Amino acid sequence: MERTDDLGALLSETGPNAIVGWVLVVVLSLTAVVTALEGAFDWTLIAILVVTIVLVPATAFRDPRVMPPWELVVIAALPVVWQALLARPFATDIATYLAVAALALLIAVELHRFTAVRMTHRFAIVLVVLTTLAVAGVWNVLQWLADVVLGTSFVLDGRSQDAINADVMVEFIYAGIAGIGGGLVFDLYFRSQDRTPTERTAVPPTATEDRHSSTDGGESPKLRDRLGISPRRQRQTSRAMQVVLVVILLWGLFLRDLPTIANAAVALAITFVPAIFEHEYDLPMDAGLVLWITAAVFLHALGSAGLYDAVDPWDHLTHALSASVVAATGYALFRAVHVHTDDVHIPPTVMGVFILVFVLAAGVVWEILEFVIDQSAIVLGLEAVLAQHGIDDTMLDLVFNVVGAVIVTLWGTAYLTDVSDSISERFDRRFETE
Repeated sequence: MERTDDLGALLSETGPNAIVGWVLVVVLSLTAVVTALEGAFDWTLIAILVVTIVLVPATAFRDPRVMPPWELVVIAALPVVWQALLARPFATDIATYLAVAALALLIAVELHRFTAVRMTHRFAIVLVVLTTLAVAGVWNVLQWLADVVLGTSFVLDGRSQDAINADVMVEFIYAGIAGIGGGLVFDLYFRSQDRTPTERTAVPPTATEDRHSSTDGGESPKLRDRLGISPRRQRQTSRAMQVVLVVILLWGLFLRDLPTIANAAVALAITFVPAIFEHEYDLPMDAGLVLWITAAVFLHALGSAGLYDAVDPWDHLTHALSASVVAATGYALFRAVHVHTDDVHIPPTVMGVFILVFVLAAGVVWEILEFVIDQSAIVLGLEAVLAQHGIDDTMLDLVFNVVGAVIVTLWGTAYLTDVSDSISERFDRRFETE
């Protein structure tokens, strides 16, 4: 099958592009020295990172002419040079996160060309958007951890928890705008370039695994068989949780408590999603997977009904469990695309990183949603359906999201093979009929 290689073809061997690229490398190297002398070591590390990523193609091919497009390098370098020259940030964080998006695209291009990873440009753009959001979350968590452990003041600067949290949420929104905007710009850039890969840059795929085989070469394991209780008991437990959710919903209606009503109703609706997927779309949902999803929304509904306030760790438990469901969704989707098309290949060694990026990005989106709902409720004089409780709560939520993602990556992906294969088969049938 002939494979389009528009992503890898971004690497250029033209003289003008190489000259501009090397000028930018020199400027960034000098910037790294300047920021180091000023004590801005975070910007020094960023400058070194950008230089390293830009020089990978020239080093790999041992040819100084092979460079990424200079336009992308400019976008990635702009915030670093701005900081070194003016020693003050941009008016908003959009420019900084647009640079993150450009850097993420460069990394995607180089993963595609120099590793077993294969991507189409559309897949790479989705990954760029997710990575930009994930970087915003990781960056703020790391700064918050430094403040808590080392006593710095990157985030915890003496203001109230709510004021700091509001600023971080605005930064997350800017990261989302930059990621989506960058993705649209990059898509237009791909469409405007009539590039075909040269012999030098057209590196053939190195992956040899059978995409349509399961993880162990045989029948994939079933989650229901590993939970220590019979599938019948698992289904009964899921039904019992649904009954309790109905009781919570009725209780909320009796009290006219909007958060309880909304969260119980949404949770109850989600518990029926696996059955809909199984009956309408032929996606296999064994009793263990159904119990997993039901438990996540059930515990969240209990929290909204009062346990979040009564039991401090309850929020962390529900975030870790909900994040595990999000991670499972990410794995199923990534692997389905991986199986469906020869143009996308995600080796098992990289899949865990992709899942983590997916969960971190989803966590940032969820925090933005909570913030918008919370602030809207304040403006409208209503009780918030979803509420935030300061920067510490937000950062801990993101940390426990990572816990849920790691659990799925290390333990749960084998049990999702049937689901992802079924999604891929539906992709195949849809494209065959078009």
